[in-house]
Amino acid sequence: MKRPKWSLRLGCAALALAALLTPVTAARRFNMSYLYFGSPSAYSQRVQQTQGALDEISPNYFNLNADGTLQFTGSGCASFVEEMHQQGIRVVPFLSNHWDRALGQKALENRKQLAEQIAQAVVQYDLDGIHVDIENVTHQEQDAYVEFVALLRRKLPKDKVVAVAVAANPNGYTQGWHGSYDYKHLGESADYLMLMTYDEHYQGGSPGPVASRSFQERSIQYALNYVPAEKLVLGLPFFGRIWSDSGSLMNGHGVSETQIESLLADYRGTVSPHAASGSVRASITVTAQDKKPVINGVTLTAGTYTIWYEPEESRKALLSLVEEYGLLGAGSWSLGQESASTWDYYALWLNGWTFADAQGHWAVPYIIQAAEDGTMTGRSETSFAPDQVLTRGEAAAVLCRLAGLEPDFSSAPAFSDLDGHWAAGYIQAAFEHGLAAGVGHGLYAPDAPVSRQEISVMLDKVRPGLGSSTRAGQDNPFSDLDAKRYFWSYAAILRLFQSGVVSGFPDGTFRPEAPVSRGELAAMLSRLPDD
Repeated sequence: MKRPKWSLRLGCAALALAALLTPVTAARRFNMSYLYFGSPSAYSQRVQQTQGALDEISPNYFNLNADGTLQFTGSGCASFVEEMHQQGIRVVPFLSNHWDRALGQKALENRKQLAEQIAQAVVQYDLDGIHVDIENVTHQEQDAYVEFVALLRRKLPKDKVVAVAVAANPNGYTQGWHGSYDYKHLGESADYLMLMTYDEHYQGGSPGPVASRSFQERSIQYALNYVPAEKLVLGLPFFGRIWSDSGSLMNGHGVSETQIESLLADYRGTVSPHAASGSVRASITVTAQDKKPVINGVTLTAGTYTIWYEPEESRKALLSLVEEYGLLGAGSWSLGQESASTWDYYALWLNGWTFADAQGHWAVPYIIQAAEDGTMTGRSETSFAPDQVLTRGEAAAVLCRLAGLEPDFSSAPAFSDLDGHWAAGYIQAAFEHGLAAGVGHGLYAPDAPVSRQEISVMLDKVRPGLGSSTRAGQDNPFSDLDAKRYFWSYAAILRLFQSGVVSGFPDGTFRPEAPVSRGELAAMLSRLPDD
């Protein structure tokens, strides 16, 4: 199921943008999230829960004073910013008027001073740019909005991000707050536009999906008329909305996914997938005897309530749109509201890899990198088999990909046990180039497991000269790696260890005869230096 790498689908300008926005692994789809709710002291923990999936975090450090000047609320952010930078995560605060139209209009009237203040704050606090999120102004502010973003681009260094959150506009509205966003001209100045493709149904409106697939897809299609795909980020909700059927007035109030899970568990929740939208509609019943839940400061009274939200299967379908339309990546509102299982699958599906058996696996970042590089793929579209042993046939295929070798089906087979085997051509090519050997008696044993010492020798051959020459007894930290017993693999193991490609176990052993799992090989490949 090898796909073309993302980088091969983008033009030169997009490649430069990808390098700017994804400092860890340029092949990965870009992923950002907002930080708004909760104490800043918990921000680091929330980022840690994402399992390394984020490239950029956007905290609410930039607010507005009544006169439209900058109100910086992140004065104690230095340690958080430093921690994020150590992890390769950009910190790009968002500027918000919090839906206050008059305040947003004042900011745009005062755009020159505001842009200068933001540029100074970005440099002073070692931030990585600005994410503009001025909402609920009107089409009459459209030109001022465009000029404000252009000013920010001119005032900020080129290596700083300028992003804009824009209203989803599947119906092509040109008036009201939708009309304040000139996609085309905003996109010319901004590094990316974050499509707020949620709130399909909203507080004060009728019940319905927060972000159906159709709504998101139509929003993307509209945006693509004005902005290239590699400048678009798809917004996903980490919240749902609740409406009253009876009881306390709830008219589409936002509710986090974690609270939805609690409500369903505690108040006789029923869940019904909604086939037309791909979303989920749930119902809860609060009785007079129940402890009453509190949502956004409102205590629910006895009654029934309808909740719309996007659970795992729905979100996977939404993430697939990023790959389908070749978008830069995804963004989410907001970190800390998501279900605990979200990050077990998020990065995989965002990058187009639907390996259900790898969800939550420690090797997910390495699996994504190996799959994107094309060096190692899944056993099927839905299975990577990270904990299953690597076979000798699979190892030969990986070696050929690393070495840039095509499978050889034309030469006389070097081994008698390869007839009809899927890896026969890879094995033949690897053998002819000295990268793999048989097991004796004219056999290769393509379905036998590969040991840790065997994979070390194979990788050492495909990347010769990884480290300095190794003599018996020199720099050997492993209690079970005897130079005489493992004479044929000893030097290769130590070279790969010294280069950081392989490692041992906490008890000080290497276990050279133990089999290698597919997840372990993906990790080794990520550490293998280029030619």
